Amino acid sequence: MRLLFCKFSFPCALKLRLFKMSFDTRLFNVIVLSCGFMLTFTAFQTMGNIEKTILDSIKEDDKTFTADGYTSLAIIYAVFATCNWLAPSFISVTGPRTAMLTGSCCYVAFIASFLLAQTELLYVVSALVGLGAALIWTGQGMYLTQNSDPDTMSRNAGLFWAIFQCSMFMGNIFVYFMFSGSTIVASTRNMVFWVLTSLALIGTVVLATLRKAPKMMEIGEAEGVSSADKELHIPEPAKDKPLMAAWHALRDSFRLFITWKMMLLSITFFYAGLVLTFYSGVYSASIGFTQAMGSESKKLVGLSGIFIGVGEVVAGALFGILASKTVRFGRDPIVIVGFIVHMFAFCTIFLNLPDDSPFQTTAESGFISASPTLAMIGSLALGFGDACFNTQVYALLGVLYAKDSAPAFALFKFTQSVAAAISFSYSSHIGLYIQLGILVCFLVLGTLTFCIVEFALRRQKKEQRSESDPALVDVSGPDP
Repeated sequence: MRLLFCKFSFPCALKLRLFKMSFDTRLFNVIVLSCGFMLTFTAFQTMGNIEKTILDSIKEDDKTFTADGYTSLAIIYAVFATCNWLAPSFISVTGPRTAMLTGSCCYVAFIASFLLAQTELLYVVSALVGLGAALIWTGQGMYLTQNSDPDTMSRNAGLFWAIFQCSMFMGNIFVYFMFSGSTIVASTRNMVFWVLTSLALIGTVVLATLRKAPKMMEIGEAEGVSSADKELHIPEPAKDKPLMAAWHALRDSFRLFITWKMMLLSITFFYAGLVLTFYSGVYSASIGFTQAMGSESKKLVGLSGIFIGVGEVVAGALFGILASKTVRFGRDPIVIVGFIVHMFAFCTIFLNLPDDSPFQTTAESGFISASPTLAMIGSLALGFGDACFNTQVYALLGVLYAKDSAPAFALFKFTQSVAAAISFSYSSHIGLYIQLGILVCFLVLGTLTFCIVEFALRRQKKEQRSESDPALVDVSGPDP
């Protein structure tokens, strides 16, 4: 009997072990994380894309409603910037999963508030979602890093970005078919609000199912790189001393911010915030306000969001699939591709849209006859270039600051959100052409500073490997 039991139990045990080996828990965690963000931000990004247009339609029906879409978005990013300094302290006590779940609930409240259409309430929940954004994005960066290693960080960053940015065209496809004609009626608005609120709720439920990341070797140890020369290690969350852990996290955020690499990268982060503002709140609204686009220009607002999303997903998937091959050449070539694509996008927008298009409905034209096709090409280029920058920023931070992932990603989002708040503040007052000029200046500076930090990281790794074993150094080309 014992022999018979062994005969059958051994193959079963072997199969179970093989199954465990083949099942990548960390990859599964990244996919669940990506899907949760995709659902939540299908709601939020779609709302951000149409907020200026849809609030103007509410004003036409209700003269007492005076809320402005750009002001709401400026409040979101101003609070987001401030709370990013506190997010690492919160996460040091609760962990990244609780932080992301809390942040997602804030997004649900923000989108649901549009059903009531009250000016004061909209501005209050805008501040609330700024707090939630700091928690959800800092937690996301830390959780993604926990589930990655040196070989998978670029892949996971690209995979996350591709799935996450599906939110751009999923929600906007819905908006494209819901918005028709030159006006948006109340029943259509309410239907959009209910659907987007439901999607945000489903995304929150998905994030609630996230599992704890399995223990693994630190990326910094594997790469031979420590953040801030191993002086900024955040202590593990101390359950018996939560206030002390929170203080250490806040202190380390300030110390990390003044290091030379982070200061240089902050310029890249700042550009990421400016272009986020432009494609998520200004560009699509500018298309919708340009009467020369045709009688159904409002539908182009949703269609623009779809093409931005397609560009984001294509670039994210491309660099995720090819990460194992592109990483040997470094991250800077991909950022340079993003630079070229964005420069092309800004040129087409400059030619195609009038200067006053971000403000209100306009009968003016750009330097050429308004072309919906060219506008959609610009949207596609904006999305593709944005993914080039963001996927490589995530990959670089995940390697460079593996042990300090919470403050590193918090500082990334802090700088990005400061730029977004500033940009949304001047979007109601500065014409399209000056906005494009600001974007071009920071595009050049942001690309340059990213390449400097990437080059310094490769050189540092070569020096460390040459000290440990000179035979491992290949001086004929870039470090893998």
